Amino acid sequence: MSKSLDIKISNTGIATLTLNRPERHNAFDDELIVEMTAVLEQLAANPQARVLLLTGAGKSFSAGADLGWMKRMASYGEAENLADAQKLAKLMHTLDTLNMPTVAAVQGPAYGGGVGLVACCDMVFAAPEAQFSLTEVKLGLIPAVISPYVIRKIGAGQARRYFLSGERFSSAIAQKIGLVHELAPQDEVAVLATSWATQLLNNGPLSMAAAKRLVAEVADKPICSELTSLCAQRIAAQRVSAEGQEGLTAFLEKRPPNWVKH
Repeated sequence: MSKSLDIKISNTGIATLTLNRPERHNAFDDELIVEMTAVLEQLAANPQARVLLLTGAGKSFSAGADLGWMKRMASYGEAENLADAQKLAKLMHTLDTLNMPTVAAVQGPAYGGGVGLVACCDMVFAAPEAQFSLTEVKLGLIPAVISPYVIRKIGAGQARRYFLSGERFSSAIAQKIGLVHELAPQDEVAVLATSWATQLLNNGPLSMAAAKRLVAEVADKPICSELTSLCAQRIAAQRVSAEGQEGLTAFLEKRPPNWVKH
């Protein structure tokens, strides 16, 4: 594990991944992107990890791209930049499709790619001190790699404003436009996020992973016979699965299912 990331898995199954570069406001570079992707892939394969809690050390959640990385990118040709961007794309996709719930505790500013990380998480809690900005246009760039996730969260209308303006906006506005779910005082954000992560442990781990996939399959699709058939197939398969059978049996027998630790 690098010094830039800290990972701890509790005995209950909460994996806390902390961006640990407070002196650089948890900005990431090409090396950290590869390392973080590898950590997420390892967590996906670890049966002990059931919920991911993502946060940042120090005053910032993530300032996006590291200055040194930006300098290197400026000297790259288009082919090198494409390869570099594909690594970031893989990180975002890996986080977005992780086979467990992902909860973000945003205690401070999140800029550029940091907003992308937030947009990829299932549940997001932020402090009033947290600010957000898609700053790329101020540098003559665009938030291309993170755009699918951010636009999905805040919608095209809000994206047109914030992609083009590069302005900073508060956590209250972030909540209003759908990027953040709930706000809490700075010293309580991690507690609130952890509380929700703990509550998620009461749910079937495979059913939560299937529910995430269901959202991706159903969102923005026209309601038609093909979609309704797909949804019927999903619930039928879940009902006869081992986890579905255990959950239904536990409910009828008025006992906790076997994935709940006593």
